[in-house]
Amino acid sequence: MASRVDTSFLILSDTHGDQLIHPVTTNVDVAIHCGDLTEESKLEEYQVAIKMLRGIDAPLKLVIAGNHDFSLDENVFETHLSEIRDKINDDQLLDTTYGKVGSARSLFESEDAKSAGIIFLDEGTHHFNLQNGAQLTVYASPYTASKSKGWGFQYNPDEQDHEWNIEKGVDLVLTHSPPQGVLDYTDSRTRAGIPSLFGAVAQAKPRVHCFGHIHEAWGAKLVTWRDELSEPPSHFTDIDNEKSQLIDSRAKLSRGKFDTQDVIEEKENRRRDYQRQGYREINDVAICESEQTVFVNAAIEGAEGGQQQLPWIVNIQLPKQASSVKKSGKKRENSSGIVDETDTERKRLKSTG
Repeated sequence: MASRVDTSFLILSDTHGDQLIHPVTTNVDVAIHCGDLTEESKLEEYQVAIKMLRGIDAPLKLVIAGNHDFSLDENVFETHLSEIRDKINDDQLLDTTYGKVGSARSLFESEDAKSAGIIFLDEGTHHFNLQNGAQLTVYASPYTASKSKGWGFQYNPDEQDHEWNIEKGVDLVLTHSPPQGVLDYTDSRTRAGIPSLFGAVAQAKPRVHCFGHIHEAWGAKLVTWRDELSEPPSHFTDIDNEKSQLIDSRAKLSRGKFDTQDVIEEKENRRRDYQRQGYREINDVAICESEQTVFVNAAIEGAEGGQQQLPWIVNIQLPKQASSVKKSGKKRENSSGIVDETDTERKRLKSTG
């Protein structure tokens, strides 16, 4: 009996309260949203996001917050509510627009969301037994580095670094921020990713690291790691560029200044083909476990108003799950029978046999 199970992931991020212009009708095993579900953290925007996720044909849909989703960050949201009350003094309007502390979170914990297979992930390691028989381990984190105030799930890198507790053996890393050095260039050609996040991913070497946040850096890259890593790891020294591959990027699909007419037409034809199917698929890349990682920036919101980039479908092999799954303990099981077992609880179960 095979010890690996083919598993498909639909990955998207940064929808900012919008539905998908190019709906995805293809069935996948897991759908993932890497944060910025909203633009202004309004309840109606979360409801749009949940409606969009319900329309995706997948038994499990994993969701994290982004910096725009500040009402999911309780401490930040309390500060926002206090500041807004001082300006408008209309509690009913505030409740209708943003809800109270916990209102946004409750939308993702409602029966409506659960019945659609939607699970909102807090920071940490999560274990899932998938409907296709595979076992999936995910590290999730909504945090980004910023010196600005008022956004959710952010820290000032000048004051402290963030601790990314990514263990070896994690199959997929799900963050809102990119790591420094991979699919993180802004339009001003500066790196916006986080160095310590790159280091943590380099040491763990997951099969996939997906994120968003930097819209203009949409794309996917297969990274081959060097045999020995620097301390701390850096994208300058620890990626074997000769054995790595940029699978696609916004630049590779956009008209370039020196493109010939043939190249322009080829890019337009490829873009139309992807739009017709509603996604860009990685289907011809074999990932060598513990040697390579596929990085995916799945930011949907485009460079100009109303434009959308495409989500990604990534196909990987996962370990086959054990034949029996314990049903006791602190686990969340959705209507499809998919179990989310927290890392702390899994360790407790192991220690008690």
